[in-house]
Amino acid sequence: MNYPKLNIDCAKIYQNASQLITQLALKNVTVTPVTKIFQGHPIINQLLIDAGAKMFADSRIENIQRIKQAGFSLPAMLIRTPMLSQLSRIVKYCEISLNTEIEVIQQLSIAAKQMNTTHGIIIMVELGDLREGVMPDRVIGFIRKIITLPNITIKGIGTNLACRYGIAPDDRNMTLLSELADEVDITFGLKIDIVSAGNSASINWVLNHDGQTRINHLRIGEAIFLGSVPAEQAKIAGLQFNAITLTAEVIEAKTKPSLPWGTRGLNAFGEKETILDKGYVTQAILALGRQDVCVTGLHPPDGMKIMSSTSDHLLIEATDSALFVGQKIQFNLDYSAILSAISSRYIHKAFDGLQIKRQNNIKHIVKH
Repeated sequence: MNYPKLNIDCAKIYQNASQLITQLALKNVTVTPVTKIFQGHPIINQLLIDAGAKMFADSRIENIQRIKQAGFSLPAMLIRTPMLSQLSRIVKYCEISLNTEIEVIQQLSIAAKQMNTTHGIIIMVELGDLREGVMPDRVIGFIRKIITLPNITIKGIGTNLACRYGIAPDDRNMTLLSELADEVDITFGLKIDIVSAGNSASINWVLNHDGQTRINHLRIGEAIFLGSVPAEQAKIAGLQFNAITLTAEVIEAKTKPSLPWGTRGLNAFGEKETILDKGYVTQAILALGRQDVCVTGLHPPDGMKIMSSTSDHLLIEATDSALFVGQKIQFNLDYSAILSAISSRYIHKAFDGLQIKRQNNIKHIVKH
């Protein structure tokens, strides 16, 4: 086996997706899995379908195109505001896109008309996190300017929270989104299908909320793959949090001083670390670096501590026992580390075998 290696436990991902889809359905909320972290990988797509997904979402048209060209026919939702330079591909491969700009929607209308098709849009509303979205008091005027565009269907409204500033979903902003959905319906004689309350950060609000609401949709990636709520960095009860791990190999193991010597300047990344004199330490170097993964998102086993990293090397100290050359060290990862590791061509991906029995059919997802 080649290292570093990303270990992907398909059974745990399936369990997480299935549980979330089932649990949220009891609240009349549909889950659209977000596949961007796996770049539209066919094994993961099939896994999510087997778990009950009826649509998938991604931020990159390249990933959606990969999924569709692999033969998956589920509707696709583009969750990043479309680029004008990609509109033809978006209309061709995506049934729905999230939108915030009138000019973009106008051009989507033209592209859809040229292709003799209809494109669905969700209008994103800004509710405080200050990423994408139309300000709430401008939503009605925004819709008035685009509602008559040909070959465009307004599928709903939505919001995104927690990604930029960590603004959490709460009764106030979720109520405002629900009220806006009612106002849109009344003003324009519509019955919008989707009121999308955001991402994994909105799961606990949905599960704990008992009042009447129009919220009926979430776009979920992190909770499926990490079993946690991003805004709180908290594990979700019943979900698996270590479905994805990273294994790296020790290439040097020595006892060395903890303090460097000689004239000291900045390191290769323009940094100057604060260093404590701990005398001699048991130090190991792993064949893993910043070119491979977001090192700050790695969580080493108990008894080990990441001390520093360069482009190709990860330096750790062990307090419990000495490490040895060739030893394999397994790390848990946060979202940033998984995202970078999946994107790295230097990290080998291993999908653990899984059999899923669904109704009377047996589907096999094998190592790839």
